[in-house]
Amino acid sequence: MTGDGDGAFIAAVKPLVDAMGGELLPPDEAGSEDVVLSWRGSGVVAVRLPQLADSLDHILAAMERRMGKPLADLDRKAKQEVVRTLEARGAFSVRHGVETVASALGVSRFTVYNYLNRDKNP
Repeated sequence: MTGDGDGAFIAAVKPLVDAMGGELLPPDEAGSEDVVLSWRGSGVVAVRLPQLADSLDHILAAMERRMGKPLADLDRKAKQEVVRTLEARGAFSVRHGVETVASALGVSRFTVYNYLNRDKNP
């Protein structure tokens, strides 16, 4: 997968790929939906992007790590902020996004919709 100096390029993009929940592959194993990244004129590494539903799970897990505790243990104000952040990142365009977020927050779907509507109707 690496040529001379390509390891530094791969090391540079790996945190971004990890944050997205993607996977690094050798370029010759790339499928039609994968993205091949080129460096110095040749394909160095392929990135397999996650399915949207997997991305939401990855984002929720990252938010838990950042908060230092399960999202369900947050207070109401913090949960509202989580919902705002997730809405800005497109989490609710994913099929079953509201249900997934509600489950992670330990609230009902109705509560998530209330949080979303609250921001639109202050």
